[in-house]
Amino acid sequence: MKPEMITLKHGDTTIKMPASSLAKLAVASVFAQVLPPAANVQPIGKADIPAVGQPWPGQGGINGGFIPVHGDVPAHYLIFADRDVGEHEWGGRSTESKAVSRHDGKANTDTLIAEGGHPAAEAARAHQADGHADFDLPAASQLYQAWVHGLITEGAYWSSSQRSACCAFTMLFAGGYQDFYGKGIELRVRPVRRFFI
Repeated sequence: MKPEMITLKHGDTTIKMPASSLAKLAVASVFAQVLPPAANVQPIGKADIPAVGQPWPGQGGINGGFIPVHGDVPAHYLIFADRDVGEHEWGGRSTESKAVSRHDGKANTDTLIAEGGHPAAEAARAHQADGHADFDLPAASQLYQAWVHGLITEGAYWSSSQRSACCAFTMLFAGGYQDFYGKGIELRVRPVRRFFI
């Protein structure tokens, strides 16, 4: 089902966005007017953003790069954990999962956790760093971004993106290509979180 869209016009400018996004903006605007500023929602200047691949103090890992708006997900930075959380099965062999987004690791991980029996997603979600406990198993495109920026250089990693009842997408970093493996194989897991600015 497509989200309800709202069109705003002012002079020659037209903005079209999902009604849910407009509601979030309106609530955020009201809160910004009536509540004192909080340390974790202050605007961040470009000088405060570390280079891609560098640790981002207080954010739980390294800067994985900027991600523009995609669908209902606002623009954000990816924060990759600075280490793997072991090797795990993807889980759910011979079972169709609804975790099929190629871009949204959070939506996929939420789905996998709700379905149960997905060790790779459970290991990623259990990771905590710098007080953050909102890590996910990366979607296929998020893992590809880690390869593009040279954040991971070897090994085979699970994505949270299912390909079929028997397989899920992987990233093989040494060769720089994506593939799909059987869900019962144990591969590396590198958690990722989104940092909205």
